[in-house]
Amino acid sequence: MATSNQVSPPQIALSSAPPTGVVGADVVAVPVLAETAGTADSEQTGPTLGPGAAELLDELDLDVFALLEHHEATGKVGEVVEHAVLTTEGLRNSSLRSLLLVGVGQATPGDLRRAGAALARRVRGKDTVSTSLAALADDAGLRALVEGLVLGSFGFHRRSQGPKDRPVARVVLAGVGDVDSRQAVLERGLAVAGAAWQSRTLALVPSNEKTPVWMAERAAEIADGAGLKVQVWDEKQLADGGFGGIVGVGQASVNPPRLIRMDYTPGGAGRRTPHVVLVGKGITFDTGGLSIKPGDAMMNMKRDMTGGGVVLAVMGALAAVDCPVRVTALVPAAENAVGGNALRPGDVIRHYGGRTSEVRNTDAEGRLVLADALAYAVAELSPDVLVDVATLTGAMKVALGQRTGGFFATDDALAESLSAAGAASGEPLWRMPLVKDYEERVESEVADGDNAAGGPGAITAALFLQHFTGGLPWAHLDIASVGDSPVDAFEWSSGATGFGARALLHWLELREPLAGIATH
Repeated sequence: MATSNQVSPPQIALSSAPPTGVVGADVVAVPVLAETAGTADSEQTGPTLGPGAAELLDELDLDVFALLEHHEATGKVGEVVEHAVLTTEGLRNSSLRSLLLVGVGQATPGDLRRAGAALARRVRGKDTVSTSLAALADDAGLRALVEGLVLGSFGFHRRSQGPKDRPVARVVLAGVGDVDSRQAVLERGLAVAGAAWQSRTLALVPSNEKTPVWMAERAAEIADGAGLKVQVWDEKQLADGGFGGIVGVGQASVNPPRLIRMDYTPGGAGRRTPHVVLVGKGITFDTGGLSIKPGDAMMNMKRDMTGGGVVLAVMGALAAVDCPVRVTALVPAAENAVGGNALRPGDVIRHYGGRTSEVRNTDAEGRLVLADALAYAVAELSPDVLVDVATLTGAMKVALGQRTGGFFATDDALAESLSAAGAASGEPLWRMPLVKDYEERVESEVADGDNAAGGPGAITAALFLQHFTGGLPWAHLDIASVGDSPVDAFEWSSGATGFGARALLHWLELREPLAGIATH
């Protein structure tokens, strides 16, 4: 998938030494905690130097507080003050060239994630960075810091001469105490961050490379690396199997559609081990079909398979986070093209299992392919829980902007678990209502359903999909609002975000991810 000169995440290691004791580090970064409001008996205090600063001050002839004051630094999250080290005489580490003072706010996990991302951006191109930010962190904070360091380093390119810049090669998290006891936390953080990195990369690959067949090949690579089973339906098998939504959406493209299935089974699983099915929308490019999009609206449509990319990346990381339940992934992959064989407004298609849909808008294609995969899951897999992930509706972006993902759920316990996982992972999710009053808008005069029921668009899209869920506990993540970031912002890079991978893994790594859910 990657070219030979594609960027890679930094290597991250733990050390019990203070940051100034890491020989070979050309940058040392220490935390600065934000000023806090005092009690009734005291005035507001200024920023506070965190762990590692004392050893630093012993070796450097530097008035750190004067430096902070000069830069009007407050210790707010993501604030970075740099000081060039002009002489290394008397230092244990003769490689040191730069000191960074990194604002960590109140050092909550969310603060540390953002501080780690800010640090990663500041040290691009460096060889080794030693930092004591992790000395402030509990296990949740350490994981968040690692996620920020990895995702703040993210880059993607297709330049013939290589990337404009590269991530820092190595980060040493110094001053963490018992290294052995925290190694597993580090590794889990790297697995989750790596899945988010992979989902971003998949979404950014241009569509002249990224076809449905390409998606299936990437799934096979991920499955091979993670020891998973994989199955792929080609266009003939899809047609013979009755997958009318996937076939219809993909029929005008020279790149034929595919349905990808991957299966994960935890060690020691038995017949009673709960089963989750994840479904990810895999539209590798969306022109809108005959209901064609404006030109500007197509520029980001190479990422219309973000949901599918998220699901593939999650599957590759399940073993690393010790997921205790069985998980099956289904990715219906198609290119929504314009051609003489394209779906027309007014066409009626028959989904897997027999339900029919009137296609009144060919640009509402995502729900058509998801419907087939959901129906297949209900009929053939009998899961305990269904979750789908899709960049589905522009209406969700109108409702929530580009920092919060929207989701619908038919089970309160499932909704609470996903909300908590989103908050813990830094991928916030807001539950939207499945308002039955709009159900009549999903009805069609000539078929069982209408794929373009109109506003409120996110709700009617969810109501359309609900008919294919068989009454099972189900959640629908509409990540159109957050699938793309307009700017670099903390761990988010400008462009595709791969939103959802971290949230789903934070949920599926729980010892009982289905606790309280009314399974059948």
